[in-house]
Amino acid sequence: MTARIYKPAKTAMQSGLARTKNWVLEHEPATPRKIDPLMGWTSSADTRAQVRLSFETREEAIAYAERNGIPYRLEEPNPRGLIRKSYADNFKFGRLGAWTH
Repeated sequence: MTARIYKPAKTAMQSGLARTKNWVLEHEPATPRKIDPLMGWTSSADTRAQVRLSFETREEAIAYAERNGIPYRLEEPNPRGLIRKSYADNFKFGRLGAWTH
């Protein structure tokens, strides 16, 4: 069973960068999830899928996986693309977009 080491991205509902600074080690599921016929809930006998470890740096997560003999897959984070916007650009003379009011 391999583990996945990644840096989580912020969700669409977040404006800040909370919970995106640490690196996370998660185990990939070894068996597929099954649907309980009575209640309709999904379940799995794989307890490692419930474990989620967070580390300050990527090197700490890699060292933990190597120390415990866990095969891992490292996913590098995508760089954030910042778009500089100015409120004054909405009212400039040579504006390309049409006015909406």
